[in-house]
Amino acid sequence: MKTVYERFMKKGLVFLAGTAAILLCTSGPLFSQTIIDEWGAVKAPPAPELKKVTVDPATTALLLLDFNKQTCNEKVRPRCIGSIPVMARFLAKARAKGMKVIYSLSPGAAVSDIAKELAPVAGEPVVASGPDKFFGTDLEKIIKEKGITTVIVTGTAAHGAVLYTASGAALRGIKVLVAVDGVSAETTYAEQYTAWHLITAPRVSAQVTLTRTAFINF
Repeated sequence: MKTVYERFMKKGLVFLAGTAAILLCTSGPLFSQTIIDEWGAVKAPPAPELKKVTVDPATTALLLLDFNKQTCNEKVRPRCIGSIPVMARFLAKARAKGMKVIYSLSPGAAVSDIAKELAPVAGEPVVASGPDKFFGTDLEKIIKEKGITTVIVTGTAAHGAVLYTASGAALRGIKVLVAVDGVSAETTYAEQYTAWHLITAPRVSAQVTLTRTAFINF
């Protein structure tokens, strides 16, 4: 005679077998497709339109993020080196109009490591942090004390300092202009992804405008 335990186990196995058969017949594959499975089939969305904007220099700050030699160099990010002449011209224009200029450094860098064409002058603050330049710095305090309501974000890397600092500013209610000709990364894909993310991310996108330095009037 079978024990109670043996009868219980038999019924359990029959139940599990039946359940498995039903699942195989009705539910299809046990694992759905993921973005990794479909990676090669993904198509980039249309390029976003760059907007012409007018800002008030009195309430706008130009952020120059990590233009130091450790992150902005020919070996790691040659596109950053290529953006320096554009940013130098825009920086001169911004200073001439009295716009505030704020710098950041990557960890371990010094002010002397900033590209000479973009070097800060007396009175221009410099913060140092990882990708989010608000984290562990006085950046938010500096912005508030200077009465800044709009920031123009430039720098490297697009998917690092630019993405996280622009997002941080947007989430704090600050208007963000991202000048794409002053933004760089190791690859064009990283730059593309960053641009797409900033204008589509929940809450962030409502505060962000993509533009270029020639389209910013003040």
